[in-house]
Amino acid sequence: EKKYGVFQSEKEDFNEIAQELNLLVRQNNGYLSYNRHPLTYLVEAADDICYTIIDFEDGINLGLIEEELALEYLIKLVKDSINKSKYNALSTTEDRVSYLRALSINTLIKEAVNIFMENEDKILQGEFETSLLEQSKYKAQIDDIIKISVENIYQSEEVLHKEIAGYEVLQGLLRIFVGALKNLMDDRLSNYDKLVMRLFNQKFDLTEESPYEKILNICNYISKMSDSYAVLTYKKLRGSAI
Repeated sequence: EKKYGVFQSEKEDFNEIAQELNLLVRQNNGYLSYNRHPLTYLVEAADDICYTIIDFEDGINLGLIEEELALEYLIKLVKDSINKSKYNALSTTEDRVSYLRALSINTLIKEAVNIFMENEDKILQGEFETSLLEQSKYKAQIDDIIKISVENIYQSEEVLHKEIAGYEVLQGLLRIFVGALKNLMDDRLSNYDKLVMRLFNQKFDLTEESPYEKILNICNYISKMSDSYAVLTYKKLRGSAI
């Protein structure tokens, strides 16, 4: 319930899939919703483990987090599996942190599996209301790693600049594409809009009658862009990459 996982245009397909998978129906303020499929807990845990540990590793390798913090924050995850002789024999920061990363991920994978098995009945009955790692004995260590990653990586000046630029690019692309589409539907196309619409015809399927589905196709097209392609497209449309 934290994220919207399906569009209205896909609702019937989603309901069909949910029924085929025998997902448990739950009523939520009059809206139809389902309990999560058991495997989504494992997928979520895999995602959380990788992003938490690998982002932390990247921060150390990029010099945004001191190497000494790697052992300090990861030691409780690796204390039962670390080979100190092997660790001390590694000559570079990257190799040492890579070793700690591999051990940490392995520890958390095993932890997630154990929590899943211990709570299997609750999960199957739709009574397990948190993520697997929320129940982990390593939750404090995970929270500490995330906290220092947020402070030193996600809120670093370089990342903030990129995030701000990303908002500008995405909003700009949507403003140009959706604006031209709206002017088309209102029958007041400018010459600029006509050029954009000509580009539309090469990129999107705008044959649907519903404005909602037209806009959804535009969003779908933009969402598939790589970062570099989105920036290049925005620059071209603004005339700064000619």
